[in-house]
Amino acid sequence: MSESPDAVMQRLHDAHAEALWRFCLRLTGYDRARAEDVVQETLLRAWRAGPTLERSEGSLRAWLFTVARNIVIDDWRARKVRGEIPMPDVPDAGESDRTDQLLTSWMVADALSQLTDEHRAVLVECYFRGASVADAAVRLGVPPGTVKSRTHYALRALRLALEERGVTA
Repeated sequence: MSESPDAVMQRLHDAHAEALWRFCLRLTGYDRARAEDVVQETLLRAWRAGPTLERSEGSLRAWLFTVARNIVIDDWRARKVRGEIPMPDVPDAGESDRTDQLLTSWMVADALSQLTDEHRAVLVECYFRGASVADAAVRLGVPPGTVKSRTHYALRALRLALEERGVTA
């Protein structure tokens, strides 16, 4: 028997609302009312995506944080277009609080955990440790052609895993 939508949302709220609230508070410059609106909209979108999220093996919290961040960015853009905020008030990409970097690394790590051991190992060697194909082949104990092939298929699998988490190129 499947869990009711209300029970799923209650579980989602209990597990993630506090962290999401703190995150949204920072995103909105500590505007409590706006942060509440963003949390509410984020949870509404999670409710609408319910069946998809239940089947996903990815990090639900990372998905929620990404949705909240996108809501805030969309609001900034809309307000800027309407002339409600002067340009200097829009956060500059150079003045990041590392939130984007943290979320990206969190989602990549989560997506990597879904890959096979062989695919994960070849990506770690070639991309994270910076090994050449020849060096990776020696470290992994496989021929260079296998490293190239595994890298190709591992990147495809990683791209799919990231797309499932809402990350698009």
